[in-house]
Amino acid sequence: MRNGIRHISTFMTISLKKMICVGLIISVMALMISLFAGLSFPISQQLTFSLSESAKTIILKVRIPRFLAAYFVGAGLAIAGLTMQSALNNALASPSVIGIHGGAGFFTLLAALIFPYYLHARMFFAFIGALVSALAVYGISHQAGVSKTTLLLAGLAVSSLMSGFVNAMITFFPETVGDKVAFNLGGFSTVITSQLYFAIPVIIIAIVILLKLSRGIDLLLLGDEMATSLGINVGHLRLGLIVLVALLSGVSVAISGLISFVGLIVPHIVRRMTKADTKVHIIACGLFGGSFLVYSDLLAKYLFYPYELPVGLLLSMIGAPFFIYLLIHKKRKLKL
Repeated sequence: MRNGIRHISTFMTISLKKMICVGLIISVMALMISLFAGLSFPISQQLTFSLSESAKTIILKVRIPRFLAAYFVGAGLAIAGLTMQSALNNALASPSVIGIHGGAGFFTLLAALIFPYYLHARMFFAFIGALVSALAVYGISHQAGVSKTTLLLAGLAVSSLMSGFVNAMITFFPETVGDKVAFNLGGFSTVITSQLYFAIPVIIIAIVILLKLSRGIDLLLLGDEMATSLGINVGHLRLGLIVLVALLSGVSVAISGLISFVGLIVPHIVRRMTKADTKVHIIACGLFGGSFLVYSDLLAKYLFYPYELPVGLLLSMIGAPFFIYLLIHKKRKLKL
């Protein structure tokens, strides 16, 4: 028995090391491509940063902020999706699918209307909107009987409601939020660097807290009764996880707009790659989620060059078929 536990522990350690190494390599490649793609300078100059002042300005003022925004938003959305699936024990759940992004988007535009010059207010409002939507979806599905179907229907209802509010704001206040139409498509073409100084630490802190809660999440996946018998306060833990999901989703939406399906696609890919525990999955989702969104942003940027496709639109084209695939295979009773 003791040897079996030691073998499992060794397997987990090896898996974690492999996931971190692969994730870091992919992340570094994403960074290099993001910084230097399209620059007509020799590789030697790019590696030593011996570039002209104009090239340095482009990299420091435009490309680095864009990379950081895409990477941390991708990491936050992927981990939020993983956490939501674990909290609700539902492989089809993600912030975009069940309406959390819609709430964050509406409250972000509301903050832009009320506090047009106070950028940090948008993040706070986005968090509140995401939290309200998450609690509404959970409450509705819980009252109707917790199942994959009721959760998705409740999410669709909340998402449609929030979308209606957004369209109403754009209609009635075009001079204030009319330029926010692109917000619904999601992207990083107009990253506000000052927002990153606040957003990145918040995302990192939320991820660290989730790592601290990873053992409880593992027990939660065994079922409510088993988790309770092992000393877990299921109600408090689930509420805490929903708050953290709302925080990650709200901050991400405030930076990038409505980018869907990252929290659905990346966790499923990570689980296919490794059967390790939640802590490993969180780290892997952070590394691969960040890289996934950076590469998606690069593809959206150069696919129809010189025109730029909003990355949220590109991911909707990819994510919708993926979601349909999961629905079709629902008969297999997808389990986390």
